[in-house]
Amino acid sequence: MNHIRTYKGQQPNIGNHVYIDLSAVVIGVVELADDVSIWPHVVIRGDVNYIQIGKRTNIQDGSVLHVARPTPNNPQGYPLIIGDDVTVGHKAMLHGCVIDHHVLIGMGAILLDGVKIEDYVIVGAGALVPPGKVLTSGYLYHGNPARQIRSLTSSEREMLERSSEHYVRLKNEYTNEMCSD
Repeated sequence: MNHIRTYKGQQPNIGNHVYIDLSAVVIGVVELADDVSIWPHVVIRGDVNYIQIGKRTNIQDGSVLHVARPTPNNPQGYPLIIGDDVTVGHKAMLHGCVIDHHVLIGMGAILLDGVKIEDYVIVGAGALVPPGKVLTSGYLYHGNPARQIRSLTSSEREMLERSSEHYVRLKNEYTNEMCSD
């Protein structure tokens, strides 16, 4: 079975040097920019709205990415837009939200419709970000519902800039090993 699927005539648009694990599924109106990595058992379903994932972003094992359809009360629905250099931890659930650049979404975090995450934010593991909430740049957020905990340290801000570099190297290693088999 093909893990990159067309839905209603819409096929995913995949940039250069993208790694998609064979156990991941990418469906429909999905755009993956250059150097994106999609790890085992990820589901990215752009069926009732679109999904865009920016350069060097990595979506880790078991994460689910989906969207919300347009309705009379919300004619645009909620697409899922993820910026550049974002790290999405294992088993995160992202639904119809916008994530800017240099963000870390912790393992098991849940982001719901209409959420906006500004640049340089860490969302802690297991956090629940309720619909429509805006997480302001430069802070750590955690909890259920997620709340602002403290300002990011300079080393955390630097880590946000380096995290995606690590995953670009790792996906290149996986790609090289697959090519040598």
